[in-house]
Amino acid sequence: MKQDFDLNFHVCRLLMDEPFFASLSRRVDKKPSKEIQTAGVRVNPDTAQFEMLYNPEYFEQLPDAHRQGVLIHEFYHLIFEHVTSRMPSGGNSMKWNFATDLSINCLIGEKKLPETCLMPGKDDFADYPPFLTAEKYLDMLNNDENADEKMKNNGGGQLDEHEDWKEGQQSGASDVAKQRLKEIVKQAAEEAARQNKWGSVTAECRKEIMKSLGPSVDWRKVLRFFVGQAQKADKTSTMRRINRRYPYIHAGRKTNRIANIAISIDQSGSVDDAMLASFYAELNKLSELATFTVIPFDHRVFEEKVYVWKRGEKRKRERVLTGGTDFNAPTTYVNERGFDGHIVLTDGYAPKPKASRCRRMWVLPQAEKGREYFNTNETRVYVKIRG
Repeated sequence: MKQDFDLNFHVCRLLMDEPFFASLSRRVDKKPSKEIQTAGVRVNPDTAQFEMLYNPEYFEQLPDAHRQGVLIHEFYHLIFEHVTSRMPSGGNSMKWNFATDLSINCLIGEKKLPETCLMPGKDDFADYPPFLTAEKYLDMLNNDENADEKMKNNGGGQLDEHEDWKEGQQSGASDVAKQRLKEIVKQAAEEAARQNKWGSVTAECRKEIMKSLGPSVDWRKVLRFFVGQAQKADKTSTMRRINRRYPYIHAGRKTNRIANIAISIDQSGSVDDAMLASFYAELNKLSELATFTVIPFDHRVFEEKVYVWKRGEKRKRERVLTGGTDFNAPTTYVNERGFDGHIVLTDGYAPKPKASRCRRMWVLPQAEKGREYFNTNETRVYVKIRG
């Protein structure tokens, strides 16, 4: 019995001459799916991770050069945030789909893409100049009285599918995914810069890539998503609530209670008063969204000072410890008490802790980005510390 084409077995060979994209590829999940005709990228709404879906039959019939081109095309969609924050306010549309593909394909070149692919300066788009942003191409399409006819004639010229981009509009999942993507793009860019090997990435593209790494995300949106994911773990099936997708076929889902979230605050000596004050300022904002349990720690948890911060409450900064840092202390405390989610506010100055039994997220100062003591696949977000 013939096995389906597995793209993961071919990626290393396909991207040998593209060090930047090879590094990025190692950090993006690629999953086969026969529900799509070609390929596509999306934010997975459950894991808040970017992933690439591909049809194995489509990829199997492509020559290697085109396989490489399609991979690079999908990675450019991620890098330039076409899936998330750059999407027009009206949401995804056929014109936006065409605009993003036009902006990307001219960077890749005709030799690496199937002949039918959209290309500025060619066929129906002969009067569209190359190397413009997706927004510029969108403006051109909006002002082109023949745009609808051109898109109809070139419907097959889109080599990938953008239907799942609407998943990226969910604020919490999108913010978590964007934060993670910034990390993996930064790591790939640093590798390429160290070796001075970027492959086909032009100098202008490199500037755009580095620019995209700048702004941090709103971590209150990340928390909202984090809390929502923790709540999912406490859902039960019930026929009293109608399943909207499959009414009267599958049971609905009901949440029994709100998520029980632990927030551990690093009060070790390396966390100065300004940093601690900033952490509490953020928690005062976050208390508008949820109730959580505050766990002060340094190399141990100060159990007498653990308390529940109720939704809507305002509290002042409180320092109760000043010792060294051990992330195992709050992790053990949370693991033993069955919390649904764990958020650690810290400067990151300690070795990697033991595994958490619940979802764990790290909140660190923006200035410490890239200087953490350990790597992790867990969610990390960064906040500005006010002096």
